[in-house]
Amino acid sequence: MAKPAKKTTAKAKPKAATKPKKPAKTVAKRKPPARAKPKAPKPVKTDVFNIMAVVQGGRLSFEALLLAASLRHTNPGFQGRLILAEPQPNHRWDRDPRIGNEQVRGALEELGAEIIPFENQVFGEGYPYGNKIEGLQVLPEGEPFLFLDTDTLILGDLTSVPFDFARPTASMKRENTWPQLELYGPGYGQIWKSLYDKFGLDFESSLDLSQPDEYWQRYLYFNAGFFYYKCPKLFGDLFLKHAKEIRDDPPEELVCQEMRPWLDQVALPLTIHALDGGRVPEVSDALDHEITCHYRVLPLLYARERDAVVDLLEEVAAPNRLKKVLKQYDPIKRMVYQSRGHKVRALFDRENLPRKEQAIRNKIKRNNLWMR
Repeated sequence: MAKPAKKTTAKAKPKAATKPKKPAKTVAKRKPPARAKPKAPKPVKTDVFNIMAVVQGGRLSFEALLLAASLRHTNPGFQGRLILAEPQPNHRWDRDPRIGNEQVRGALEELGAEIIPFENQVFGEGYPYGNKIEGLQVLPEGEPFLFLDTDTLILGDLTSVPFDFARPTASMKRENTWPQLELYGPGYGQIWKSLYDKFGLDFESSLDLSQPDEYWQRYLYFNAGFFYYKCPKLFGDLFLKHAKEIRDDPPEELVCQEMRPWLDQVALPLTIHALDGGRVPEVSDALDHEITCHYRVLPLLYARERDAVVDLLEEVAAPNRLKKVLKQYDPIKRMVYQSRGHKVRALFDRENLPRKEQAIRNKIKRNNLWMR
């Protein structure tokens, strides 16, 4: 029997030598760059700055006279300008807002005040508090400024205030006026955070963590009686943007909140925070309690301010050239020159004043001594 043929297998060709594969590179995941801490603004400290207030016909013009007289009395060497921004009649006013009394205008100019007109483009008759926002346009760009309400007396040397005009702040002489919480509505934190979120601002860094959560003083809130910055255009443009957008397109959390007259005081802390400012106790303490007095109305001044404030008011109002003009305004005539202010003063113990301003007002009104 024939043997089966052997299977012949072709010799396999030797495999060509291959270069050993390089191990795959392991790409380390890049860490996101650490967010740089914002640099503190370079300090702007100077004794030369401008003072601005808003002036209109009527009460504000007479208050501006007392403001200007107190400035010249206590700061005779003041090197800046006293600029009074005067709104002009246009479609945003039902009546002419300018100073109509030429004696008042002349007395202001005699005291060195510069009355500069401006046009309202956003606010006006419907919200006159907006004048302190739009009026900033009259100030020279790039020059430090201090805004003061006209119902302010200057009591001491302004150069003693440790201003850093790159680090703005405002008056801490305020009460819990806004927001007013509604039952089942959002709390302080939710309301304020909605505003910071609207403008892309960091809410957490604005908080005073020494105050408890949902207590009103934990949140940045000012009285707009004074504020300052190194440039009025930068401040004014941002202040106007914040106020206008809050008015026209508020967050849902503000649906139950009253914005008049509080709009300027709602927008102000956002503007100050956006410009690297905040609480500056060394400045607010000086202006709120020592160097200036934001008296609001004359009966409140006589009711609660210290003797030195009353003495200064009556001293700067004493010269005959001013007295002739100031007596045209009844509240000054009766409170200062006819001594009704001292009757108000006798109603109160300044060491034990009512905690709420409204209680002081009510007592003055009950005694028929309230005037504005």
